[in-house]
Amino acid sequence: MTVTGKRIGEDIFTPEGFATAFLEELHYGQGASLERATDNDKYFALAHTVRRALMSSWLSTLRHQMAAGKKAVAYLSAEYLLGRQLDNDLLAIELNDVADAALKSLGLELSELRQMEVEPGLGNGGLGRLAACFIDSLATLQIPAVGYGIRYEHGIFRQEFQDGWQREQPDPWLALGNPWEFRHPEMAVEVGFGGSTENYTDDEGRERVRWTPSERVLGIPYNYMVPGYRSGTVNTLRLWAARATENFRLDVFNAGDFEAAVRDATMAGTISSVLYPEDSTPQGKELRLKQQYFFVACSIRDFIDQVLPEDFDFAELPDRVVFQLNDTHPVIAVPELMRILMDEQGYEAAEAWDITQRCFAYTCHTLLPEALEVWPVDLLERLLPRHMEIIYWINSRFLGELRERFPGDELRIRRMSIIQEHPYRAVRMAYLATVAGKMVNGVAELQSTLLRTKVLNEFADLYPDKFTNVTNGVTPRRFIRLANPSLSALITSRIGSDWIHDLEQLKQLEPLADDADFRRAVLEVKRSNKDRATALLSGRGIEINPDTMFDVMVKRLHEYKRQTLKVLHIISLHQRLQDGEDIVPRTCIFGAKAAPGYRMAKEIIGLINHVGSVINHDPVCRGKLAVAYPENYNVTLAETVIPAADLSEQISLAGMEASGTGNMKFTLNGALTIGTLDGANVEIRELVGPEWFFLFGMTEDEAAALEMKGYSPSKYYESSPVLKRSLDAIAAGAYSGGDRSVFAGVVDNLVNEDRFMVLADFDSYIAEQAVVEERYQDRDWWSKATILNIARTGYFSSDRSIRDYLERIWHAEAVPIPSDMPAVDSER
Repeated sequence: MTVTGKRIGEDIFTPEGFATAFLEELHYGQGASLERATDNDKYFALAHTVRRALMSSWLSTLRHQMAAGKKAVAYLSAEYLLGRQLDNDLLAIELNDVADAALKSLGLELSELRQMEVEPGLGNGGLGRLAACFIDSLATLQIPAVGYGIRYEHGIFRQEFQDGWQREQPDPWLALGNPWEFRHPEMAVEVGFGGSTENYTDDEGRERVRWTPSERVLGIPYNYMVPGYRSGTVNTLRLWAARATENFRLDVFNAGDFEAAVRDATMAGTISSVLYPEDSTPQGKELRLKQQYFFVACSIRDFIDQVLPEDFDFAELPDRVVFQLNDTHPVIAVPELMRILMDEQGYEAAEAWDITQRCFAYTCHTLLPEALEVWPVDLLERLLPRHMEIIYWINSRFLGELRERFPGDELRIRRMSIIQEHPYRAVRMAYLATVAGKMVNGVAELQSTLLRTKVLNEFADLYPDKFTNVTNGVTPRRFIRLANPSLSALITSRIGSDWIHDLEQLKQLEPLADDADFRRAVLEVKRSNKDRATALLSGRGIEINPDTMFDVMVKRLHEYKRQTLKVLHIISLHQRLQDGEDIVPRTCIFGAKAAPGYRMAKEIIGLINHVGSVINHDPVCRGKLAVAYPENYNVTLAETVIPAADLSEQISLAGMEASGTGNMKFTLNGALTIGTLDGANVEIRELVGPEWFFLFGMTEDEAAALEMKGYSPSKYYESSPVLKRSLDAIAAGAYSGGDRSVFAGVVDNLVNEDRFMVLADFDSYIAEQAVVEERYQDRDWWSKATILNIARTGYFSSDRSIRDYLERIWHAEAVPIPSDMPAVDSER
């Protein structure tokens, strides 16, 4: 086949047209012939061909949304854990079979080229993955929306294990380029830092404030297409990269100071270099604040300049946009919008505040006080002096409101002040978001209740109508249809394919839980997924046995998530085998990164790997017990591990987890949950039924009561023989080559502090794991439970979450986009 130069329109949706477009991209885009092209050339040509197939819908979406002038959602998030784009985009426009046939006609395999794609390093955990699910659902539901974030050059980090210990390396996700992005330096936004403010009188005799920054950088936008599933809508994700206003100073270079000639470029580039830079130093704190202000300043300016008409009346801004704050990272956007309205648009402070309060909504993703960001006042005054002045004004107005409402109650006023005075003066960003936002939502029923009654209880008393709940969800396109093609095909063979965009239709599977043939088919799907995961891990040098129960705990490494509880259980199983007892064969699979500066989390990773190494080399455990901990857990790995799981570990202390979305992904893929009544576990258990959920541990009320009473972990250590033996083995060096000091810190923390009450819940956990063993051996019961978990959890679609946001918070409307694509079969 030769390149003809013919323009590709609808022909790209045929194998011949796709093949022609592919060769055009290979020749004219990559400058390579098919015979001499590298694998990366071919992958880039494929990606650009798919991108071309989306282009007319993308431009049509922009045109129709601009013409409609309806309210848009601007989603501000520090993270987007996107996963690979190729398969998702092929699915959205139903082009997979066409691409596969086209490539085969050229002697190429789609399955091989898709392996060339490197996952974008733009997120860390659930927060970023939720943002990615939400922008997928917004496009699927045809809602005018743009996602805003940062294009991190080196991601968060690439995790490696050296002798079982985590080591962080730069994530080279951009090393070979990224074919999915569109760079627009001509649309750069200038962002200022530092400097000073001055009062002046404008031409109309009004007192105004002028901010003169001492440092300026440019934000370069990179656009990504976000196609909805079969919706015709292709929204935009816009990520910002920081660059110097002057990348290279020739005069300085010619003077011989070569380092100084590029210093500005180096310093500016650090802003978008790494996700969540380690902030234990003053420099790290300043860089984090710079990151946060940089991306929201770029984003608000972009929306004003690129979306709003030139003669727009800013009094109508709340009718045109809602800025959704995904946790506290983007909250500095509040004073930034105030600054624009006051200093650039000429609004009085009270008028600007009225507009601002109707433009923002805030999602709180935590119940941990230390996760509610605070920024030192002295840092804000130095880095963003005008914004600190505006925060002072907001706080003064708010405190005046409190004094009117609660006269004489100065303790309450001090507690609720946006600016804390002790232990150091700092701005409480969650409080600023709560005061400024028109709505505040939690992300699961329990967490939203605790927000109202404990974390932000005084604000809920003041603004009872401002608080609501929107339970998280996950996109069924990526986490069932793409991640679990065998299960997807089985579901579609019984109820059709509409469930992919209407997940509640999974309820139609419920009667099939009593169908022996369907139960058998479900077990076969699970086995095929376990074989797939076994092969993947084998390729990484990790050998596991698919004939064992896959007991999986994959999530960010944090003490409240209680990976230590799982490790203690594994040690108890090891000791049972050493005693000559029999157990149900089990492979325990972990996946987790620890923040670089989080010492205890990194020690727990070391403990997991050392325990795993001893068990995996102990002959008594062969075929009975194994531990697998693949490096660098990410979305791509999740898409293979989650469908293979038999048991999902959701074992955080009740009242600690905001929601979780991993628990939803596991359940929808047919894993049974062992968990506490925490986060969305509560709703999962209510939906699937208590008899199909392995519950253990204290409730939130019981944990709070124990803490009030005075929790003494050593009492639990002394009173539980199994727990004592497990901890004593760690302390004695049984899993560290006899060196008692290696994990002394972990043991001492558990026995003497144990903030998240691992020891208090241990016996209950061990008892419920015994029930798991018993049930797992009853394959009819287990397969029925698997089907009911899948059938009853369609509620956890991110499409439903977005509909809840639209109804309860955003009040935005869909803008239907006429499709330029030919109709094709809906299920492949």
